[in-house]
Amino acid sequence: MEYIYAALLLDSAGKEISESSLESVVKAAGIEPNQAMAKAVVSSLKGVSIKDVMKNAQTAQVAAAPATGAAPAAKAEAKHEEAEKVSEEQAAGGLASLFG
Repeated sequence: MEYIYAALLLDSAGKEISESSLESVVKAAGIEPNQAMAKAVVSSLKGVSIKDVMKNAQTAQVAAAPATGAAPAAKAEAKHEEAEKVSEEQAAGGLASLFG
């Protein structure tokens, strides 16, 4: 994850994302650089515009937020209703034992 953060930082600063620059940023953060990780991140980001990816990711999250927010609320409401039914049944059973 450190290498992704380093790449984001370098891109934000307008610097080239290279193995040596990633290793420098990671080392400056107090982490021992890993050449294999730096190489993997550089090769994965080759030809990728980080600014475009971030822009598209933010748009996708905003569009998806209402859809994902409604489903958990419905599930929570259903669980609450089910809990009320169980509670009423348990309460009725408890009252019956007082008289029975």
